[in-house]
Amino acid sequence: MGPAADPDAAALDASDPLAPLRDRFVQGGDVVAYLDGNSLGRPLTRTAERLPSFVREQWGEGLIRSWDEEWMELPFTLGDALGAAALGAAPGQTIVADSTTVLLYKLMRAALTARPDRRRIVLDDDNFPTDRFLLEGIAREDGLELDVITVDRTRGVSAEQLAAVLSDDTALVVLSHVAYRSGHLADMRELTRLAQESGALVLWDLCHSAGVVPTELDAWGVDLAVGCSYKYLNGGPGAPAFAYVRHELQGTIEQPIQGWMGAADVFAMAETYRPADGMRRFLSGTPPVLGMQPIVDMVELVAEAGIDAIRAKSVALTEYTIRLVDEVLAPLGVAVASPRDSDERGSHVTVTHPRFREVTAALWKRGVIPDFRSPDGLRIGLSPLSTSFAEVRLGIDAIRDELDLASRRDDAATVG
Repeated sequence: MGPAADPDAAALDASDPLAPLRDRFVQGGDVVAYLDGNSLGRPLTRTAERLPSFVREQWGEGLIRSWDEEWMELPFTLGDALGAAALGAAPGQTIVADSTTVLLYKLMRAALTARPDRRRIVLDDDNFPTDRFLLEGIAREDGLELDVITVDRTRGVSAEQLAAVLSDDTALVVLSHVAYRSGHLADMRELTRLAQESGALVLWDLCHSAGVVPTELDAWGVDLAVGCSYKYLNGGPGAPAFAYVRHELQGTIEQPIQGWMGAADVFAMAETYRPADGMRRFLSGTPPVLGMQPIVDMVELVAEAGIDAIRAKSVALTEYTIRLVDEVLAPLGVAVASPRDSDERGSHVTVTHPRFREVTAALWKRGVIPDFRSPDGLRIGLSPLSTSFAEVRLGIDAIRDELDLASRRDDAATVG
């Protein structure tokens, strides 16, 4: 499989200031190149220690007293820590709670309620399915109209495309900061400005950028944002998501799932609902405290490493990946389907080939883990704190080998 050691990869790893942090992550098993951190991040060794002690101490010894001592405020303290470390958000605007789908639904509904005289929603046809499906259902239920921007699937929504569909009847614009398929990095600041000039609210999906691409939600005037925590925030499978609501909006929008945790007095057990002030009003049910524990560890590590340093490593990894694809895989018919300009690219690189579905399955068997996106895309997800340049080289060589094997099988079948 290719060279035993790539001097470029070795040099890049040796000069990487974040390389020592790789030892903070759980390694092992048969995986030799994990290139799917944009779908599920590796767990931290600190989390492997935290969870048993949480069960023994906060849960086992503190029992229900731990709600008063820490758990009731954890959605807000963890949200504030995440906002400071990765989102450019001042305290009091971010919570950790619920799933991505539930938080998206809450904020979509809240935004539309705040624009009752407007009947149109803007989205693009390559946004993540959950975002599109939710908006389809909401539009159908409420008799609203969807303005769907058709995008180049190697890129994303441009300022010109957005400006062309905005009107004084646009209530809400829903966009992804990093496109899940191509990795295109949107110009959040400019697209937010355009939407707001039309009088619309804008909701950003941060699932593929949170923890790996710096954002300045406050400085850019973002209205609303939602992101997951199991990708670059390493929260684990099914980990709770986070939501951001700009200070100025918090008292003027109403989320639709009125639960006891969002009430002004949680323990009043009142007969009628009165929403709490601030971000508490966006809670509904009991916070997923156990599911937040891994996120605590990763947010601390992001703060320690620095989001700008993480982004610099991300850019270096994606640039190295594209160079190797051009050198090693392009002669086999593989094409890069992500932006080549790093200013327009998140932390994964998508490459295309007609045989990538079968190749991905073969790669998994040999411990090389990218992921496949229909119809012909293979995503190379690069999590800067846990991925080495040597892993990238090994993975690209393995892709080449599997494509060669597939071609030889075809030749043998033809001869036979």
